[in-house]
Amino acid sequence: MRVLPLGDRGLLIEVGDALLPEINAQARALAVRLADLPGVEEAVPALRSVLVVFDPLTADPGLIAETAERVLPTLPPHNWGTGRLIEVPVVYGGEAGPDLEEVASLRGLSAEQAIRAHSEVEYTVYMLGFTPGYPYLGILPEELRMNRLPSPRLRVPEGSVALADAMTGIYPLASPGGWRIIGRTPLTIYEPLEADPVVLRTGDRVRFTPASRAQFRERLGQVPLPFPRRAIFEVRSPGLYTTVQDAGRRGHRALGIPAAGAMDLPALWAANAAVGNAPDAAAIELTAPGPVLRVLDHLTIAIAGADLSPTLNGASIAPATPVLLRPGQTLQFGAPRAGMWAYLAVAGGVEARRVLGSASTYVPGLLGGSGGRRLREGDLLGSNEPPRQRRPNRASGSVENPPIPGPHVTVRVIPGPQDEWLTEEARSAFLKEEYRISLQGDRAGTRLDGPGLSHRTAGEFLSDGVLPGAVQVPSGGRPIVIMPDGPTTGGYPKVAVVISADLRLLAQARPGSGVRFRAVTMEEAVDALHRQQAMRTERLG
Repeated sequence: MRVLPLGDRGLLIEVGDALLPEINAQARALAVRLADLPGVEEAVPALRSVLVVFDPLTADPGLIAETAERVLPTLPPHNWGTGRLIEVPVVYGGEAGPDLEEVASLRGLSAEQAIRAHSEVEYTVYMLGFTPGYPYLGILPEELRMNRLPSPRLRVPEGSVALADAMTGIYPLASPGGWRIIGRTPLTIYEPLEADPVVLRTGDRVRFTPASRAQFRERLGQVPLPFPRRAIFEVRSPGLYTTVQDAGRRGHRALGIPAAGAMDLPALWAANAAVGNAPDAAAIELTAPGPVLRVLDHLTIAIAGADLSPTLNGASIAPATPVLLRPGQTLQFGAPRAGMWAYLAVAGGVEARRVLGSASTYVPGLLGGSGGRRLREGDLLGSNEPPRQRRPNRASGSVENPPIPGPHVTVRVIPGPQDEWLTEEARSAFLKEEYRISLQGDRAGTRLDGPGLSHRTAGEFLSDGVLPGAVQVPSGGRPIVIMPDGPTTGGYPKVAVVISADLRLLAQARPGSGVRFRAVTMEEAVDALHRQQAMRTERLG
């Protein structure tokens, strides 16, 4: 067993180094035993490891590691499939399974033999990840094992049954994907409108049953919007990427659901503080080009974070300062002057659908916010009732806007947990050279242009848990920093993790900005988080 730090919020506990049923069973059992330790937010089992997510201000990582070392030898390795047995009907081949014939041919089988080999095995859900509710099912019969497609498809239909390496899986949503599609099921395994949207759990058993035909669901990618109780804005133009966000949903990474939430939490706190909301209240997150909103009711707003030239009927709006709005006015945004993400808070909070304890919009999973999607022209946004018994803010009514990085920024990281996968030269270059923020970044990940980071080995890397801030290095050598909408598991080694207090700096750095990384200790990372949380507490007063 190895215990590796994953930044200042996580520990990766590697139970073994191979994809075996007994190792995965022990990882799942260990996750259950560690979940209730003080300060632990979640224990996420993966193929051969457990990611323990904890609150660095209250948890003791040493205690977590000691408990894992003590408990692991006592866990039975034979408890492979301990959950429910779920039968999944599958239409194999043809339009439903476009890769079946090629898979069979490459393995010297007929299509019928390949179907029989796939459907006669009972699989165990080893982990959920990649997208919400995506089950990694093992282990595939030897005669069906294939590498992924050399070039991933841009869109794999919902319900597609696919295989890659020693695993098979089911795509819960239409998404890009590189696994080989051999069939499709009409069974819905992910439903964002439900209180518990994910059907399968780790440890469940799955058996595929061939079906001759089926009626497949074609999800439209949207959820009906309820009419707001108190309409405050009409969206005249939605902007590039405008969503409702709060502090994010915690504790659901084991279902493949990331936290989402604000890209810059201190900016969200500042905007909410200026209008008297709780720090984590739902607000509108926007980037350039920003939206155009027509005001429908009397309300108080504040805007914090990036400077996107906000105006009200043409008059400039100061940052993190409460502003009174009247019906008929127009709120809009102009040229971006600094930063990437701004937050529009409304006194009383923005009305939004809460899923799994949060109103944050997670677009890939169709969760939260306004129908689980970006705002669209014609949408109506509502506000909750104004808060009662809230203490007023400072006499001035304004708060300090968090600093926005300039054209060069230094970001602190905790090295590891898998930097040994890189060459010594690559590890040195990562901390010495300057990178540039790529134009290709989004809420899922920030891509970096700069020196390529070479792998020391070309061996297979088994997927394990991932947290925001993790710096993944694919075989091409181009680093990607995971952001709030990023995947919960990943199949690339992680050279370092951006500390929690500095992730906002990377989020606010504009494309083309220079980024340097500086290695720090866990103690320095926790101290920086303490100072950031102290600012949050101060704003409450």
